[in-house]
Amino acid sequence: MHNTRRTLIAVSLSLTLTFVPFLAYAASPQPAKGEHGMVVTAQHLASEVGVEVLKQGGNAVDAAVGVGYALAVVYPTAGNIGGGGFMTIRFKDGRSTFLDFRERAPLAATKTMYLDKDGKPVKGASLDGYLAVGVPGSVAGFEMAREKYGTLSRQDLLAPAIRFAKEGFVLEQGDAASLQGGAERLARDPAAAAIFLKPDGKPYAVGERLVQPDLAASLAAISERGADAFYKGATADAIVKASGEKGGILARADFENYAVRELKPATCNYRGYEIISSPPPSSGGVIICEILNVLEFYPLSYLGAGSAETVHVMVEAMRHAYVDRNSALGDPGFIDNPVAKLLDKNYAREIREKIDPFRAGVSQELMPKGFGESKETAHFSIIDNDGNAVAVTYTLNGSFGAGVVAAGTGILLNNEMDDFTQKPGVPNLYGLVQGEANAIAPKKTPLSSMSPTILAKDGKPFMVIGSPGGSRIITITLEAIVNVVDHGMNIQEAIDAPRIHHQWLPDTVYIEPFGLSPDTEKLLTGMGYRLDLADTTWGQAAGILVGGKSLAEIEKGGGARYNGAIDSRAPAGKAIGY
Repeated sequence: MHNTRRTLIAVSLSLTLTFVPFLAYAASPQPAKGEHGMVVTAQHLASEVGVEVLKQGGNAVDAAVGVGYALAVVYPTAGNIGGGGFMTIRFKDGRSTFLDFRERAPLAATKTMYLDKDGKPVKGASLDGYLAVGVPGSVAGFEMAREKYGTLSRQDLLAPAIRFAKEGFVLEQGDAASLQGGAERLARDPAAAAIFLKPDGKPYAVGERLVQPDLAASLAAISERGADAFYKGATADAIVKASGEKGGILARADFENYAVRELKPATCNYRGYEIISSPPPSSGGVIICEILNVLEFYPLSYLGAGSAETVHVMVEAMRHAYVDRNSALGDPGFIDNPVAKLLDKNYAREIREKIDPFRAGVSQELMPKGFGESKETAHFSIIDNDGNAVAVTYTLNGSFGAGVVAAGTGILLNNEMDDFTQKPGVPNLYGLVQGEANAIAPKKTPLSSMSPTILAKDGKPFMVIGSPGGSRIITITLEAIVNVVDHGMNIQEAIDAPRIHHQWLPDTVYIEPFGLSPDTEKLLTGMGYRLDLADTTWGQAAGILVGGKSLAEIEKGGGARYNGAIDSRAPAGKAIGY
């Protein structure tokens, strides 16, 4: 609690409410503009790679693959070939698909592998070192996407990443800050420290060059031999060897048996906009749709952004949806996900009927019967001249993943096993309290919050959006959509606007700095909410709006065809159009 600002004060809801914009001391910059294509990523060099791919005649999928490999070099905190993720694609003819290249639990994984003899979680076991590593999927995902839906060669798309790794790249402020933040973690692993720290043990600084020759060699092998170079060659052998020597359970069979899944996206309709997003094993699309279905009944544009009434209904919708997320959803290869029920408009009506218009709900009262992710993820949004749109979110989970590199590979490995339920009722890295549906099992995929999302209107692409942020990815993506559709913000303002978050447990409303006015905070605390006034911001959303920078400009006409925005919270990122 922050002194008196977090004291519960009963105040009449009839007070006039004030919305304080994010970074109140500076307006958002104008969105980037383009007529033929747009690439928005968390690292400027990767954005440049994506645009060059489009200029060379590649489509949005080609650009996504080139960006994915480039980020593995220039954005090591989250970009990767040692992790996994999701890709949502909407083609120019209106078809859509979803690629699941998320990490999998090793064959030797067990339900209780992170518990001690007394059944209590072992601190750090699911986060640090090789026991935390899931079988990586990024290379398989990129190669399947390129082979099935791309147009350019593997060699063309990998060339920029190989060049950045072999020749190095000069660090700018955002790059150096990221390495500084991970220095202590990276220092624990000799192979990681040899890459990302200087001989004196200090991280590289602004203006210095980061060179990664081992990663260049690993990428070059993929360029030459494809996914087999990663899953059936020396790279897999090196990772398995290091895992065995340092307490992990990865086996060669884990790599050889890895396969990407192509799934039908989760879809819904919100105020006439088609939402196309991630299905299980991600909770993202389903839960975004569930929340939007609840909110559709409320006149949010009239209530106003940042008002107590708007925050109240959003938090209650989040509360109910996260109960479903944390208790009912999991890998569709292992459980029967109640997707149809959660997407049903009638189910949303049932939730609305439980929301008291004047009082906060109580999370403990929603505990399911029998019930006992990192901000360091990377999202990028791309659209090409033909209107093909791609949203990709991939991750190492925590910052720099498990903090380990198998000697000779240059590849940072994930700590994605923490996204499983270690034990029902025990929170993970992101404070998520989950149930049996997400329990560990061999070859199972952990439940995710990643939400690569595309919106369409009248059969045409309208918006591409997503973000890192662990368990908050869902609410970050949701709020960007609401800010554009309901509150009329332009795409940059919608992404930069202050965020709120509630995830059922803990029963707390998290609010970014300058997120709400003191008057609104008093109203909410008077309704019974426990507010956590954060000292830091979260997320690094990347978005594209088609036809104008805002709904008003789209309706007026004359706006740029593509309007891109990278979050002001992403200092190394860039939106580039052409």
